[in-house]
Amino acid sequence: MGDPKKPKKKYIEGKPKKLWNKQLLMEELQLVGEYGLRNKRELWLAKTILRKIKHRARALLALPIDVRVQEEKVFKEKLYRMGFIHDIDVPLDAILSLDVRTILERRLQTLIYRKGLARSIYEARQLITHRHIAINGRIINAPGFLVPRDLEDKITYAPTSPLYKRLVQGLPVFGPTQSS
Repeated sequence: MGDPKKPKKKYIEGKPKKLWNKQLLMEELQLVGEYGLRNKRELWLAKTILRKIKHRARALLALPIDVRVQEEKVFKEKLYRMGFIHDIDVPLDAILSLDVRTILERRLQTLIYRKGLARSIYEARQLITHRHIAINGRIINAPGFLVPRDLEDKITYAPTSPLYKRLVQGLPVFGPTQSS
């Protein structure tokens, strides 16, 4: 049947237009460290998602008002479900002012760290890749999984994880196995 296709990149931009832009390089490096990203490709993927959202918002602003109302409502509901906006009644200008941190805050890795299930952002990534984290009983092993708003409260340790067993027994999850 032929050779398997090579995987396509999921991001639009990659290399900056101006090479060796020190400010851009430092901002990207700071975001990679702050959110525990594996490489800049994960950051570029988040920027691509944000670019598509902003492009859709600009397209909605260009539509006639009678057509725009219904499509704008559907678009805002989707963004609300994904957790990118805090209220459905925000204007499209507020959607255009979103930044890449909004997307990075919805990643599973970041939410696990923010909920306190991991001591560091890097430990959160390791827990996910080692299959210790489940959402609504389903094990997720992708740190870049964008968690919808309705599943945010259902993040916990996987039932097959030793961390879950310690939690059920009432032992500290990240402490010694026996008290001294």
